[in-house]
Amino acid sequence: MGKVKELFGAYHPIVQSLLLGTVLVRAASSMSMPFLFIYLSNHTKMDMATIGLVIGAGSLAGTVGGFIGGTLSDMFGRRRVMLAALYVWTFVFIGFAFGHSTWFFLLLNILSGLCRSFYEPVSQALMADLTAPEKRFRVFATRYTAINVGVACGPLLGTLLAFQGGALPFIVTGIVYLIYVILLQILLAAFGIKQIEGQKRESVTFKNSVAVLTRDKAFRFYILGGILGAIGYSQMSSTLSKYVEMSVPNGYELFAILMTVNAIVVVAMQVPLTRLAEKRSPIQSIFVGNLFYALGDIGYAFAHSWLVFMISMVVFTFGEILTHTSSDVFIDRLAPEGMRGAYFGAKSFTNLGQFVGPTLGGVMLSRFGGMELFLLVAAVSVVSTLFYWLGQKVYLRKTGKALRYVGST
Repeated sequence: MGKVKELFGAYHPIVQSLLLGTVLVRAASSMSMPFLFIYLSNHTKMDMATIGLVIGAGSLAGTVGGFIGGTLSDMFGRRRVMLAALYVWTFVFIGFAFGHSTWFFLLLNILSGLCRSFYEPVSQALMADLTAPEKRFRVFATRYTAINVGVACGPLLGTLLAFQGGALPFIVTGIVYLIYVILLQILLAAFGIKQIEGQKRESVTFKNSVAVLTRDKAFRFYILGGILGAIGYSQMSSTLSKYVEMSVPNGYELFAILMTVNAIVVVAMQVPLTRLAEKRSPIQSIFVGNLFYALGDIGYAFAHSWLVFMISMVVFTFGEILTHTSSDVFIDRLAPEGMRGAYFGAKSFTNLGQFVGPTLGGVMLSRFGGMELFLLVAAVSVVSTLFYWLGQKVYLRKTGKALRYVGST
């Protein structure tokens, strides 16, 4: 407890509130959103393919929202955009609890994707504004831990609430978000924070992001690899819940445990796996990470017990840790000096995989079954490595040097 108090005490009170709020809102959202596929399949007349499309639409909206958010911030200010996104998000969760029609749920999930794309970058910019440069790495690492602490607790709470009423987790999530945004607005006013600037960087627009793809062949291969990787990864937050429910007794409870296992493994293994990865090149880490993804998916495909599902989730999470960190390094090395903003903005095109993945997954799950679905995404994860390798090959041909971590030999 003393270490936690010392860690949080090193930051501005607003940053402390954002970190604590991150735990609360991620716990709240993870008690409802990971179960959305199950909820829609059990409480509406939508088929699995349509449910996949509805869920995937949120990621597609988030991709577009990343560019829209910058424009709205210029017009109304980042502070107003952040608070407005949280207020709208509140009513999105309440809407999930009382909605009935396919079009209504589609609209809600599009709004949810937009709210996330508006809120997340601005909240991180606010943390940067209020934290000394030498402490920013630590504060963002703390935020990442806070996210996973929330995700570790949320699914289990969601299971308990779901037994009281299928829509109750969404109502509670909405209430938590409403309390959070009201308190945050009060604190921002109390500390006189009128604007959120963030670190100065180049303008990230749809136009310059497309320009990056047009002129950089190596980066195009990276984007293709990222899209394929996202198709596989997105099954964890979409079709996996329904597949687990269909495969084992008390599958709803097991899926909650799987989400908690995922978060605990990320918190426990992030540092050691990252340190191990730093001794290799990004492409090697991505290759190993995608192999773990594939092995985890194969485990899901043949799982018929709680134990096999949990072991598969641990293996899958190793892949998540390795690929998420290494893919950011990969893009950082590809980007020329002064153009990192445009490159990271163009990275949002990989979210197309988060749209295709749930849609494809819903079709596969309904027409063929879970085994075929997860064997397919295992193969897709392996194939995605080929595009990263081709990107590295093009970069090597152009520059005469391989993509590596800073300081590696």
